[in-house]
Amino acid sequence: MERFVQTNGIQLHCLDHPGGEPPLVLMPGLTANAHIFDGLLRAGLSPALRVLALDLRGRGLSDKPESGYGMAEHAADVVGLLEALGLERVVLGGHSFGGLLALYMAAHYPERVARLVVLDAAGSFHPQARALIQPSLDRLGTVHPSWEAYLASIKRLPFYAGWWDPTIESAYRADVETRADGTLRPRSRPEAIGEALDRLLAEDWPGHLAAVRQPMLLVNAPGAYGPPGTPPVLPREQALETVAAVADGRYVEVPGNHMTMLFGEGAQRTVAAILDFVRP
Repeated sequence: MERFVQTNGIQLHCLDHPGGEPPLVLMPGLTANAHIFDGLLRAGLSPALRVLALDLRGRGLSDKPESGYGMAEHAADVVGLLEALGLERVVLGGHSFGGLLALYMAAHYPERVARLVVLDAAGSFHPQARALIQPSLDRLGTVHPSWEAYLASIKRLPFYAGWWDPTIESAYRADVETRADGTLRPRSRPEAIGEALDRLLAEDWPGHLAAVRQPMLLVNAPGAYGPPGTPPVLPREQALETVAAVADGRYVEVPGNHMTMLFGEGAQRTVAAILDFVRP
């Protein structure tokens, strides 16, 4: 079910997938949208759990204000959505940027967060982090002549390296809008995503992690984020540092890299870890 909720002065879009308790709220990565979790859902996350997958501000079908892309604004959006849906306390999770937002919310809104599911995100960053995600940022603001041309450009991204799962295509379809002349343009503005990245890097992550008291699961996919020899987005050592920095952390490694972990075998292993953690 698609939902549009007024919160914190904007309209937020989410996909509400039916399932069991407790409800799990999932927040996507820096440039991604709610459909990035379709592979986890296909692997059985719903109907095992009720899953609400969000489009954060500036992404997907949510409103795109000119500014206000810090952690505090994103968190206030999500709290307002929970209030609108009558959800007082949830399992909160996210991938990449969304995982960091989940950690931020656990530290600042502990009454809202029962448990944390962090997918390939940590409170310290690879020195090449900007370079590793640059291919994803480069596609913003570009115009493509057709869906076929856009999809072909996506398949050439280095972190897929010949891998492809058709389930991921729904996320890329939701990522673009079709213009009157038939061309396609990404929905997110480079300026908004750039602000979100800069403000994320400026946060006091050691302080946030020290404040997290909820049980946390960190799922890590340390495969190469590109051709063989390319470093992962989140090396195992850095993931384990974040697990050690919170009061009650658990680490699970799954196959694939930062993107492919959400589909196929990686998704199956990720879902199994989530369900084991949420329903011990």
